[in-house]
Amino acid sequence: MVLADCPAVAAVRVRGWQFAYEGLMPRAYLDGLSVEADTAKRREQFRAGAGRVVNLVAQRAGSVVGWGCYGPGRDAGAPAGTAELYALYVAPRHVSTGVGRALMDALLAAAGAAGHPLMQLWVVAGNARARRFYARAGFAPDGAEEPYEVAGAEVPEERWARALSAAAAAAESRG
Repeated sequence: MVLADCPAVAAVRVRGWQFAYEGLMPRAYLDGLSVEADTAKRREQFRAGAGRVVNLVAQRAGSVVGWGCYGPGRDAGAPAGTAELYALYVAPRHVSTGVGRALMDALLAAAGAAGHPLMQLWVVAGNARARRFYARAGFAPDGAEEPYEVAGAEVPEERWARALSAAAAAAESRG
């Protein structure tokens, strides 16, 4: 991803939220999401995360159709070196076409190559599609749950994790 991708990434993210969280978050909130406002936020976060956050885009025919990013784990008590998948969104018309799988594979490979032993992520508890996707990618719930507030509505989230190295997988199975 480069800075010039921010408007396209924002469009994927906003449309992705509206698609993925339909019925899980307040409709007025989802309808109020703005690609323009999100573009400004993506630019700010892209600049601020330089060197710490890995942002990848998926393209088809020269257009951005997916985006994912990871960086250092943010949860207190996470094992040293834990990576966290911050986001993975695919343009709705490209869902179930392999774009998400390719992005996930690239993010996992990059995190593993960078030496991270473990990757964690937070998923909305009611998001069955995302839960199936993450399970197929080798993630599983680790027991942590947290409420997330969106426009005054509580949206429960679960933390999922996956080992990225053989040593981490062995330690996780002993754990």
